[in-house]
Amino acid sequence: MKRKYQNIFFVFGLAVLALMVSQLDFAGVWSGICRAGYWFAAVVVLWFFLYMFNTASWYVIINNAGKDTANGDKKVGFWWLYKITVSGFALNYATPGGLMGGEPYRIMSLSPKIGTERASSSVILFAMTHIFSHFWFWFLSVLLYVAIKPVTVPMGIILSIVTVFALTAIWFFVKGYKKGIAVNCLNLLSRFPGIKRWAQGFFERHSEQLANIDRQMAALHNQNPKAFVSAVMLELVCRIVSALEIYFILLVIMPSANYLDSILILAFTSLFANMLFFIPLQLGGREGGFLMSAKGLALTSSAGIFVALLVRVRELIWTAIGLLLIKFDKKS
Repeated sequence: MKRKYQNIFFVFGLAVLALMVSQLDFAGVWSGICRAGYWFAAVVVLWFFLYMFNTASWYVIINNAGKDTANGDKKVGFWWLYKITVSGFALNYATPGGLMGGEPYRIMSLSPKIGTERASSSVILFAMTHIFSHFWFWFLSVLLYVAIKPVTVPMGIILSIVTVFALTAIWFFVKGYKKGIAVNCLNLLSRFPGIKRWAQGFFERHSEQLANIDRQMAALHNQNPKAFVSAVMLELVCRIVSALEIYFILLVIMPSANYLDSILILAFTSLFANMLFFIPLQLGGREGGFLMSAKGLALTSSAGIFVALLVRVRELIWTAIGLLLIKFDKKS
């Protein structure tokens, strides 16, 4: 990627990060960190390993979806891809919509190594797999709740809605994996009045490239199902293991906390926060989700606030790390 584009991504992300930091209650943050002690350090370090799961999933996709050695593709190293993964998530955290910054950055970084079409298809597949794993996580969390918690009528209604929502989304994604989704997305966008002309013009200019991207996307699911399952499982395991973050924080204030409750808190918090995807860093949504989850699991509101605070600080720390990796990344 050209240095000027790296600088644009870096400056944009840094500006948003500065805005996010300015909203913090610094006294409350410092008090929370001091109270958590080494558990907060464990939370920050945990994400070094969680990003390895994400990177491994993308690595599997790159090396199994539409690979064409005849085009002289360069080798994509795991640790180079790790840096791009962390930076991509940092940009996603900092932008409304979640996918408006990280995905273009990933494509532009990867294109010099494997070509624009293959880079685009791998990034779209990785984003789809990341989201796909969330729906599986939410569905499995419903089953976990039914297995270990008493289900009241109101909670039963909520769980039923979540189940229908998750299974419908899983069906939609499986269909997209089988046939590709790029062309269908452009066709869908062409029906909206405000962007109809742009979408139609873009499709006419790039119809062949979009069709090729869809073929490469479908190839992973149809021709290499083991790689497809591996990529999804890596992302799903990452979701489950990431509940350790909440578990570590809860141990500070609740020595009796258990890991299964932490999984449920993460599931319902992430579900609520993702409904507010248009807010940078999901400000307010994640905190509200923690409070609702804590109340639903008979935890105190103060526990929910404490967890939300430290998770927010961890996100800001890793967002800053990701932006620094953009700035100091060597030109591809």
